[in-house]
Amino acid sequence: MTALQRAFTGRSAYLLIAPAALWLGLFFLFPMLSLLTTSLSDPSGSPVYGYELTWRLQNYGEALADYWPYMVRSLFYAGIATAICLVLGFIIAYAIAFKAGRFKTIMLVLVIAPFFTSFLVRTLSWKLILADNGWVVETLKALHFMPDDGRLLATPVAVVAGLTYNFLPFMILPLYTSLEKIDPRLNEAAADLYANPAQRFAKVIWPLALPGVVGGTLLTFIPATGDYINASLLGSPNTQMVGNKIQALFTTAGDYPHAAALSVILMVLIVGMVLVYVRRAGTEDLL
Repeated sequence: MTALQRAFTGRSAYLLIAPAALWLGLFFLFPMLSLLTTSLSDPSGSPVYGYELTWRLQNYGEALADYWPYMVRSLFYAGIATAICLVLGFIIAYAIAFKAGRFKTIMLVLVIAPFFTSFLVRTLSWKLILADNGWVVETLKALHFMPDDGRLLATPVAVVAGLTYNFLPFMILPLYTSLEKIDPRLNEAAADLYANPAQRFAKVIWPLALPGVVGGTLLTFIPATGDYINASLLGSPNTQMVGNKIQALFTTAGDYPHAAALSVILMVLIVGMVLVYVRRAGTEDLL
């Protein structure tokens, strides 16, 4: 082997990761640096003429003081949607992994089928489903589960329903991946040891499915917290989430520094929650 070949072999790993590193630098690190510098800029500037970097930390305090209710509401809605997705997703994933048989592929296709439709179109369809004169509301009124003047659209129920529907596949797929790896004989062995169904679930299924649970909840909770389409189309001004305020600050108000500061606060908050959650779940290897 010549010296040139040895040099190329020693640097081959760096050459292989160079495209990915360049991609991350251009589309992650550079935008992140731009966001941070904007969040520390003087808000008296303008998007046209640019903002002056003055290291103004007050932007963070002002953004948090003005918009903390939207932050809390976003975490609350996302938490409820994630919990509902976990229950529904576990049932569906369990059915696909252990009960679907030869229909397993078809059921998986049905799970990912919504991805072939635009996120916006799927959310607009829920606007029609939950409309005041829609069959859902009319049925609930007929069954006296809702007063005659009641409605679902423009309520927290509609926002959470939209979040649950749109992010449910992100919960099902990781859960299915973990459940599909479980050897069914382990469940049978637990039954032979006189474990009832609840004990088999708690001692066998749940611990082995925990990586999928953690992965699914993260893939659901993180995008749901920053979502603004569901709250915009299915909610009202009283159900707006932090994503709606960030979008309005960027596009309508033109207040880039406070919008960037609010984005950084949300990002740091979510990263901190993820680290604590993964550590408490005992699945640090997922990170």
